[in-house]
Amino acid sequence: MERALLPLLCRRTVRFCRAGLRFRCSRGAEEGAPRDRDPPASLPRSGQGSRTGWELWRAQQDFPRAGKGRGKGLERTAAFLERTKGSEILFGVAPCWLALARARRALFRLFLKERRGGPGRPVRAELGLQAAARGVPVLHVPGRALDALCRGRPHQGVCLEAAPLPFRSLRDAEEPQPQGDGESGSRQRLWLVLEHIQDPMNLGALLRSAYFLGVERVVATHSNSCPLTPIVSKASAGAMEVFDVYSTDDLQGFLKAKSAEGWEVVGTVSRPEDVEDVPVISCSEFQWDKPLIVVIGSEGAGLSLETQLQCQRMLAIPPGRALHPGIDSLNVSVAAGILLHSICSQKRRHGD
Repeated sequence: MERALLPLLCRRTVRFCRAGLRFRCSRGAEEGAPRDRDPPASLPRSGQGSRTGWELWRAQQDFPRAGKGRGKGLERTAAFLERTKGSEILFGVAPCWLALARARRALFRLFLKERRGGPGRPVRAELGLQAAARGVPVLHVPGRALDALCRGRPHQGVCLEAAPLPFRSLRDAEEPQPQGDGESGSRQRLWLVLEHIQDPMNLGALLRSAYFLGVERVVATHSNSCPLTPIVSKASAGAMEVFDVYSTDDLQGFLKAKSAEGWEVVGTVSRPEDVEDVPVISCSEFQWDKPLIVVIGSEGAGLSLETQLQCQRMLAIPPGRALHPGIDSLNVSVAAGILLHSICSQKRRHGD
């Protein structure tokens, strides 16, 4: 008899489970509970970087369920992501740390990742104390909230809501030279000018190199150039937060005026054969003996012809081998670092 009842019990168990599943699905639909959605067909499941597109999509689907209740999770999500009008999100330890230390912009909220331990805990604790000392609210949030705030970029457990950092007016860069410096003091002056740099990673790397190597001023063209965004700050390792960047709407007029003041203006070129009417020399042959402006051109086109004609000389980096067509140039930030180091090393050789 037991064997006869077994198939009947199995069939009833299956029907009961199916009914329960239908009840759960219908109840979830009535309550408006969030359910997993299928990802877009075009979303890759693998890619470069620390997190794939598939993982970021999964994090966004799971994040609304943070907290004990679904409703509370949605409310917390909205509170985390609601931002002050016109603000932006800095991300990464160095940019947030230096933005808090210098306070050159309005600061609204510091977001720190919830974590009981880990290698970054002391740093986050120090950031929290620094923010509290400046009266900046500190929120401890899940990692998925930080992912959403900075759109999946590498935040290192730290995000900072702040006002944008604008370019400074070029009039502010024209500060009078201190008296008593003499010829040696004026010869050490070095400015870097950027024409139409559009990639934020390149702009950040350029600012980092300029700050490290001792460039006095950085001037960028205002039009067709990348603004000072959080990505630039992260790529500069926070140098953007401590290093003033100026802008101009009239690059040729600015260079012409500096030449009339006795500055030497040198441009940069990757292929010397493309330059006409301006002498081209190797950066290793260049002698730095007066106030100097180094002009760097855009990633694709380099310096415009109008800007080249404002240069007394053009500097080139000699390659170390015969180059294959298509890979016969350097990244703009790498080339600028080599040129600036070649120039600035003369100061150390002369003991200035």
